[in-house]
Amino acid sequence: MDEAKKIVTDIRNGQISPIYFLMGEEAYYIDKISEYIEDNILDESEKGFNQMVLYGRDVAIDDIVSNAKRYPMMAERQVVIVKEAQDLSRHIEKLADYVNNPQPTTVLVINYKYKKIDKRKALYKALKKNGIVLESKKLYDNQVPDWIRRVLAGQGYKITPKAAQMLVEFLGTDLSKIENELNKLKIVLPKGSQITPEAIEENIGISKDFNNFELRKAVGERNMAKAFRIVKYFGDNPKDNPMVVTVSLLFNFFSQLLHYHGLNDKSPRSVASALKVNPYFVSEYSEAARNFPMKNVSRAVALCREFDVKGKGVGANATPQGDLLKELLVKIFG
Repeated sequence: MDEAKKIVTDIRNGQISPIYFLMGEEAYYIDKISEYIEDNILDESEKGFNQMVLYGRDVAIDDIVSNAKRYPMMAERQVVIVKEAQDLSRHIEKLADYVNNPQPTTVLVINYKYKKIDKRKALYKALKKNGIVLESKKLYDNQVPDWIRRVLAGQGYKITPKAAQMLVEFLGTDLSKIENELNKLKIVLPKGSQITPEAIEENIGISKDFNNFELRKAVGERNMAKAFRIVKYFGDNPKDNPMVVTVSLLFNFFSQLLHYHGLNDKSPRSVASALKVNPYFVSEYSEAARNFPMKNVSRAVALCREFDVKGKGVGANATPQGDLLKELLVKIFG
């Protein structure tokens, strides 16, 4: 996220704001900036008297303001960090008075995770005038593989498109969780390495052969034997392979395939842009479109909707999820 990088760069260059209000659905950047401020604005010798961490569930707005108005002791400035500030959401507007007249020797950091303040109200207007506001937005599924690639490139590593997709399908879009797994890989792989599906299987435990990515590919190829082997594995390991995730990914795949059928320009670059997928995967959609005419794709989308409901226990009569997935495949291939 360019905004987050700019904030860190400005701080590194000595351009320090009296207030940082970090909000939004994606906690990763909020944590990263807050940690950077906590670690770098004050020297270790200054932190004992001049750095304080508060928690939203334990304090009121008046407590935050009182601490922020203190003068630093034997230091140029003090740092006050409020974590889990979203617990103060009912009263957060009361902070506007302080933000309108902040203490210049205090760096106040508000971590307001998973929510955002009303931009029409006084607090946001005061923050835009006297502080820094970061809105950390959740990345879409199709944006995360590129984020993984960029993060690793900055650290001297590469990753194959399939390996990046495996991480997203197994870990979702939680950037902190993905970073933790990448850090495990960096411990065992030397700098300059390319992270492969084999490395992920060996060190993280995600099967390179039995995962939703491979299921999607097998379905697109109409490789029934492979698809049923994968689904059997899912049925034998339901905790690691929840049906709701598998059906959702198949639904998204067939929805994109429907979009593909409607494209006039089916050149790889145009398809990658229209479907918002890595160009590496465009050939899979081309092959799947040959194997599934538009009428069949529309039917598959409807089937995925039907089995999503069944997977959540509606009208399935306690049928095991593995059996439901097999039934879904039979109907998709039928």
